[in-house]
Amino acid sequence: MTPVVVPDASGVRTDALGIARSDVQRRSSRTPGPPRRTRYLVGAICIAICIIMVLPIVASVLASVKPTAEAAQTPPTYVPHGLSFDAYRRLWEYQSGLPTYLVNSFGTALLTVLFTLGLTILAGYGLARFPVPFKEPLFVLLLLALIIPYQALLTPIFLTFADFGLTNSLIGLAIIHTAIQLPFSLYIMRNSFEAVPRELEEAAMIDGANSVQILRRVFLPAVVPAIITVALFAFITSWNEYLGALVMMNKDSKFTLPLILASSRTETSLGGTDWGMLQAGITISIIPCVGIYLLLQRYFVAGFLTGAVK
Repeated sequence: MTPVVVPDASGVRTDALGIARSDVQRRSSRTPGPPRRTRYLVGAICIAICIIMVLPIVASVLASVKPTAEAAQTPPTYVPHGLSFDAYRRLWEYQSGLPTYLVNSFGTALLTVLFTLGLTILAGYGLARFPVPFKEPLFVLLLLALIIPYQALLTPIFLTFADFGLTNSLIGLAIIHTAIQLPFSLYIMRNSFEAVPRELEEAAMIDGANSVQILRRVFLPAVVPAIITVALFAFITSWNEYLGALVMMNKDSKFTLPLILASSRTETSLGGTDWGMLQAGITISIIPCVGIYLLLQRYFVAGFLTGAVK
């Protein structure tokens, strides 16, 4: 119903309830917000947290461009007295060369992402939408893998992989990284599939779509944020993992970036740790993780909340 608007004696337009619109607008404009002092305090806390988070990254970058002698100086200097990219040159030429280790790390991480998505999308879809017998106890059983440290299983895994020729193999290392990531990723994917309205699935079934078509055309577009979240976690887990790669790889040409950074600590012309080359490697290693996160941040936050909150 459209309210009756009439002018009063003063010319102010009012509705049928006799409330002056100008008065309503005046009251709404006076609605108190957060105190200015509180806003400043929250802003200062956020800035302080950002500085604390960024300072180690800045320190690594500055240390990577110091001359070799200054990088090894004790006590260390925080601001380099001169700029030198010799640490990056040494890292580029170290052992089999930095490109080899970057290719190994990227290859292992991408295989981990593919394996993790392929398994968790199908498993999450089945556990969320099909009447699987004992699916709740089965789901809990799969999540119990989170409390078992994979480090305790590396010895039997290594012996098994050695029998199948998967040692010194990027595929074998990717399988280990996938196993590390599976429980958490399955939790995210299953809850994301359950959050999709059942009416969409029923409408697709009425149109004659089978289970595979429903998954491809209905569910996958709806859970894109969760897929990106799982892929991001799988990539970062594989990119930074050290112990599994240390156990599985014994050929220099198969090392990943974390292994070569640990190895570089023991070799320097000054008789100690080559801090410049080490910090150059750390700077290079954080670029893909930070870049991917910044590009996919919006999807990551949405997918994490969708999968974690039921």
